Amino acid sequence: MTKGRNGENSEETVRNFFKLLAAIALGIAFFALTPAHAKEFTPKYVFLFIGDGMSYPQVQSAVYYSGKDAGGIVDVVKNSTNPDDSPAGGSLSFIDFPVAGSAQTYDATSFAPDSASTATSILTGKKTHSNSINVDITKKIKFRTIAEQLKAQKGWKIGVLSTVNLNHATPAAMYAHQASRKSNYPIGLELIASGFEYFAGGALMEPQDKNKDKTSIYDLANQSGYKVVFTQNDAAALKNGDKAVVVAETLADEDAMSYDQDRKSGEWALRDYVKKGIEVLDNKKGFFMMVEGGKIDWACHANDARSSIADTIALSDAVEEAITFYNKHPNETLILVTADHETGGLTIGFAGTDYNLFFRTLENQKISYAKFDSGYVANYKRNRTPFDSVMKDVTALFGLKAPDAAAHDAGRDKNGGVYLTDYEYGRIKSAYDKTMSGDKNRSQQEYELYGTYEPLTVTLTHIINSKSGIGFTSYSHTGLPVPVFAKGSGQERFSGYYDNTDIYKKLAVLTEVRQD
Repeated sequence: MTKGRNGENSEETVRNFFKLLAAIALGIAFFALTPAHAKEFTPKYVFLFIGDGMSYPQVQSAVYYSGKDAGGIVDVVKNSTNPDDSPAGGSLSFIDFPVAGSAQTYDATSFAPDSASTATSILTGKKTHSNSINVDITKKIKFRTIAEQLKAQKGWKIGVLSTVNLNHATPAAMYAHQASRKSNYPIGLELIASGFEYFAGGALMEPQDKNKDKTSIYDLANQSGYKVVFTQNDAAALKNGDKAVVVAETLADEDAMSYDQDRKSGEWALRDYVKKGIEVLDNKKGFFMMVEGGKIDWACHANDARSSIADTIALSDAVEEAITFYNKHPNETLILVTADHETGGLTIGFAGTDYNLFFRTLENQKISYAKFDSGYVANYKRNRTPFDSVMKDVTALFGLKAPDAAAHDAGRDKNGGVYLTDYEYGRIKSAYDKTMSGDKNRSQQEYELYGTYEPLTVTLTHIINSKSGIGFTSYSHTGLPVPVFAKGSGQERFSGYYDNTDIYKKLAVLTEVRQD
């Protein structure tokens, strides 16, 4: 063993030298792989999907509905292992994303916020009052959105899609700055002024203002170089580089797109508008597309679990279009799926079914609450339709059947069955009487039963919900946190539990925009 000068062990010196080199190399590698310092981790195609009102219960109920119910009660004593007896969850396109986080949603007004303030938080990183869009609590200072910054600073193209009205709160939060979300015509003016390249979804609210004395937003859009289209054929003809405002050819309640539960064969779904949007926006600089599943929220306000599930699945289908694009550009694309808030206080589990869930029972509901209201209840009230005739429609459209002694004795009205108990039948009759009276006044007890909805309709959804083993606690928003699913460049930043304002902050750092 040789000695170096000053008696040092030369072999130990060499070992320490190589340890130092290894540490330096490891540090360099770590530095190179850190997203904040690596250009290859900077996305230039960003998809932000917002399921309005979609928290964990909405996602999980769609997963369970897509799977299968238990075949029966498992016999623990006999140690039954028959797989047909076991429930199995299905899947949605985004639940297997490599990163999942959670975001809390409170705003400057409440722990149970609205869409205007929460979308403001997601898109600007700042809190504001419920009902306000991209302004501070004084209503005087305007916040710039991530979409505006990406367009102005990086030249990205921008897309705004929604199953509800294009100047509704969430889509408006991409481009508008208003003290009140109900300023529909001024929001429409800001839509045009944004210069964003692709808008698609439901019709504008008040395109000519309340007094209908101003130029239509659609006409102003045409004058500003937008192709304004109202048919699927015209939408299909749009090509890369066009600027377009696309209104769904088939409009339903409130001039929004149809609930997916009611969508007809050949009628474009949300995924079709996303696919066309990708085609229109695709370019070498980059694009940012916000896609809202807005009627998940509307369904949950009305306590219509089946329609909420259908529109959550439709959002999942739309995400698949983004995944297809990601597969072609994996190093340049980021997909986020989140929500603004939860609606309805949806829960999985109901006292009347103990530990059991029967999601297959929901298959008996063939129509959304909104279509039942407009297509059936309106006629009942106009024609004074007798209750027995109404019950025939109830059986055809919701599967709910009048009480039957033989069925009761055979147990077919239990375990997710559709035979009504005498109590449930009485509830439907009382709700029918209230609907037919036309009385819109609600006592506290009646509000808890019906909210502000048609008593007959909401009672039917409540009963089929409870027979399926699920229920709601509210007709409004709640304070539940929401999921954040991430896939693509910078995905690891979105893990953990954080505030919804951090979604903007993480996006701003990733896309390297100046936060102003």
